Amino acid sequence: MYQKYAELRDQAGVTDYEVSKQTRVSTSTLTNWKYGRYCPKFDKLLAIARYFGVPVEYFADDEQEDR
Repeated sequence: MYQKYAELRDQAGVTDYEVSKQTRVSTSTLTNWKYGRYCPKFDKLLAIARYFGVPVEYFADDEQEDR
């Protein structure tokens, strides 16, 4: 999931801080996802998907590819 998030963030030219301010998903949460400390909760994933204008399933596909 984080890989796809990072690609969207980089394409949009924004920082984790900017995403955090707009989505109310804390930067520490983004960092925890980056390092695999825990999986994102649906509400946070949905907020990020809406911010970038992609369906929430965009991130779910990533988990299926890892299996």
